[in-house]
Formats: sequence, C-alpha cells, structure tokens
Amino acid sequence: MNILVLCTGNSCRSQMMHGFLNSMGEGKLNVYSAGVETHGLNPFAVGIMTEEGILIHEHTSNHVDEYSDVTFDYVITVCDHAKEVCPVFPNAKKVVHHSFSDPSHGTGTAKEIVQAFRTTRGEIKEFAENFVQEVLA
Repeated sequence: MNILVLCTGNSCRSQMMHGFLNSMGEGKLNVYSAGVETHGLNPFAVGIMTEEGILIHEHTSNHVDEYSDVTFDYVITVCDHAKEVCPVFPNAKKVVHHSFSDPSHGTGTAKEIVQAFRTTRGEIKEFAENFVQEVLA
C-alpha cells in the first residue's frame, strides 16, 4: 500500500508522520513524504523522533513532483497550506487531511521549543496509530 504524507516543506510534521507510519506499518506500507516546497530536515524533528526510537536522520526532503509517477492508495496532508495547494492525485484511493501544529515556528527557550515538538509528535503518533489500525484492519 503506497502512502504519501504531504506538508509544506517536508522538514518536520510530514517527516515525523513518515517515521511513525514506517515503524507501525508492519512492513505493509510503502511510505513516502514530500512537500510543496523543500526545506531540509528539521534537526529538532530528528531528535524528537530519536526519543521514540525512530530514526529519520537519513530521510531526505523531497518535492511532491518527484512522485508524480507513483500511484498512491492514500495521500495524507498534515498542514492546511499543503491541503490548499496540494496537486490532484486522481488515482489515490483516499485523501485524508489533518492539520497538526507546526512546532518549527515556535519561539521561546530551547526547552519550550523542544516541548512544542514533543506535543506535535504526540498528536502525530496518535493519528498514525489510528490510521494504521484502520488501514490494516
């Protein structure tokens, strides 16, 4: 089953979702992540996912156009901007949208920023668990 996780810059939220879906998918999911732009991997996202035992440091930030020849069963948009400018995927079985808070725009102390990433990670993890349970049922 091919799944595309789409966000604005493919640096944070989509990367975390990609990591969780890969981890939870029991080898039954081919997960791709992309952005409508590419911003590179966010180091806070990499570190926060390491706390969960999920290594995303080797992921790359990809543009959605790179996957124009892939047929997706699901396209998951994880931010409102990506949903608004998302290209059409006519062969996708289903397009799912859930907007997660963007911790990369957080301000404050390093501790506050890390907490913002942990909060978003928790939201994404819960969504991923429910999604995987549903699609693998």
